[in-house]
Amino acid sequence: MSECPHVAELPRPEPAPLNDTCPECLKDGTHPVQLRLCLVCGHVGCCDSSPHQHATGHFKETGHAVMRTFEPGESWRWCFVDGLLV
Repeated sequence: MSECPHVAELPRPEPAPLNDTCPECLKDGTHPVQLRLCLVCGHVGCCDSSPHQHATGHFKETGHAVMRTFEPGESWRWCFVDGLLV
C-alpha cells in the first residue's frame, strides 16, 4: 500500500460510522454488496459492485477522498483521488 497526501489530512481518530449500513440503499430498497466508511465524515456507503455505488457517489458529491472497507475482517483503505490503496 502507498501513502498519498490525503491520508495525512484525515481526522484522528477516524470518525465513528454514521450508520451500520448504506442509508441510501435502505431508502432505495436495494441491497448493498459491500460497505465502505468515509474516513473524513463517517458516511457509510455501498461499493461499486452495488447497484447505485453510493460510496463513490459520496466522494463525487463531497470530495472526501479516502474511505476504508467497512467489512468485518478487512482493513484496507482507498483514495478516490489518487486511485491508490493507502
